Amino acid sequence: MSLTRRAVIAAVVAAGLAGCDARSGSASASLAKRTTPSDIEPPSRAPRAGRRATPEAAAAPALTRAAAVARYGSARPSGWGFDAPGVLTALPPSQRAIALTFDACGGPGGSGYDQDLIGFLRSRKVPATLFINSRWIDARPADFRELAADPLFEIANHGTRHRPLSVSGRSAYGIPGTRDAGEVYDEVAGNHSKLTRLLGRPPRYFRSGTAYYDDVASRIVGALGERPVSFTVNGDGGATFTAEQVHTAVVAAGPGSIVIGHMNQPTGGTAEGIATAVPRLLASGHRFVRLSDAR
Repeated sequence: MSLTRRAVIAAVVAAGLAGCDARSGSASASLAKRTTPSDIEPPSRAPRAGRRATPEAAAAPALTRAAAVARYGSARPSGWGFDAPGVLTALPPSQRAIALTFDACGGPGGSGYDQDLIGFLRSRKVPATLFINSRWIDARPADFRELAADPLFEIANHGTRHRPLSVSGRSAYGIPGTRDAGEVYDEVAGNHSKLTRLLGRPPRYFRSGTAYYDDVASRIVGALGERPVSFTVNGDGGATFTAEQVHTAVVAAGPGSIVIGHMNQPTGGTAEGIATAVPRLLASGHRFVRLSDAR
């Protein structure tokens, strides 16, 4: 088991990823092989919009709810966890690239905004992918518009209600997951449509609440035109780590790592830990990319 993977498991057991509201939890994770982009079901292509297409029509996912239920409703999952089959957990390691990703989960206790974190990334011109939940957008529309207008950041889908993605109702950290293919569709497509409408283009990546998936749910994400993403390195333990713990976790990231952190808990240690870890990684020859920049 690699050092970063050991760090992931230790961090998850200690803190969990339910912590978009900064509450700790516990879990155990199975160790499946890392998934590469080539393992992921190719996203469906949206049909070409007609000349009279409205913004609402353009924002609609290519796959309908009825079609998703018909196609996946009877499928039985064979994997569950951070690295269920079909979920992107790392980038190709051929380049010394690291993807920083930050979740904004919304909901009670989860709609804060870590401006120190974002300010640091801007000051060092460090790109990042921001996974934003529908509820966070509703709570902070002006902040969302500012982030979406900044080319340093890539906006990605963090779901509609921040639920683990399951077709059988499995839970993670006590958070009930989606119960069937229809609910998986709703969790992904609701915010997919909102982001498409607000950004003028569909999001390319999706991360579920808690980053838990089963393999059928991950296929539904792909059919909706997005790639399901988990992580390689747990950077802030669900927004519960101290600055020192964040630093230790993040500086251990190797080439191809996807680092998960949170941008919705400004009183946590994420901003300070990232601010000390990033210069160390840059000095050692690493570079930072958005997920869509990785080759």
